[in-house]
Amino acid sequence: MTEAPPASTFEESPTGSGRYSRILLKVSGEALLGKRSYGVDPDVCVFIAQQLGQVRAKGVEVAVVVGGGNIFRGLAASAKGMERATADFMGMLATVMNALALQDALEKADVPTRVMSAIAMNEVAEPYIRRRAMRHMEKGRVVLLAAGTGNPYFTTDTAAALRAVEMGAQVLLKATKVDGVYTADPALDPDARRHEHLTYAQLLTDRLGVLDSTAVSLCMDNDLPIVVFDMNRPDNIRRVAMGEPIGTLINGGTTDER
Repeated sequence: MTEAPPASTFEESPTGSGRYSRILLKVSGEALLGKRSYGVDPDVCVFIAQQLGQVRAKGVEVAVVVGGGNIFRGLAASAKGMERATADFMGMLATVMNALALQDALEKADVPTRVMSAIAMNEVAEPYIRRRAMRHMEKGRVVLLAAGTGNPYFTTDTAAALRAVEMGAQVLLKATKVDGVYTADPALDPDARRHEHLTYAQLLTDRLGVLDSTAVSLCMDNDLPIVVFDMNRPDNIRRVAMGEPIGTLINGGTTDER
């Protein structure tokens, strides 16, 4: 496998010029299900890997936070009587399994990749160290961030917001099954309409449920924009990473400022 040239050798556009230089992509565990009812669909991993390879080839530094809901959901287990901390740790382990599956697909696509875990498991993943993760990205490697924050009671959405902020990502890209944030569930309400733009405050006040309040508050406090988009449409990951105005933009402004 050939290493990518360091990202610093690529031309980087300043913020607002049409593309990002460093992104954090949040992929839910459910997104990896594909047409399955449980586990990982290899075709979905290949689909994601091909697009991330295209993004990386454009000189964009990429980090990915993966969820674990396709294997185990801590909240669901705790609701049925399991101790919340234990359930959350089990969910974190599920995210490591997903990260390894995605790493396999990326490396088969000749995309240099590193899995970094917030819970130490040296035989399968590097420990998450902020400066090391940033150095991997600077060298053109895709960094897969597993095990959430390493602490119970925090969602992988919050982990994505935290990692994006501390590693200096320009945007948090939230990959979902719908093409943005709607006024209501479009599967249940035919009159639901998609928001082109929302503020952090609107997202919190209206309880639209795209991200949990801790994640949104962290983004708001650090002025980190969020883009919610449909991952299942071909080429959407590449398009949104290159700054195309798709999905719903969430930031502190009053207009869609992409």
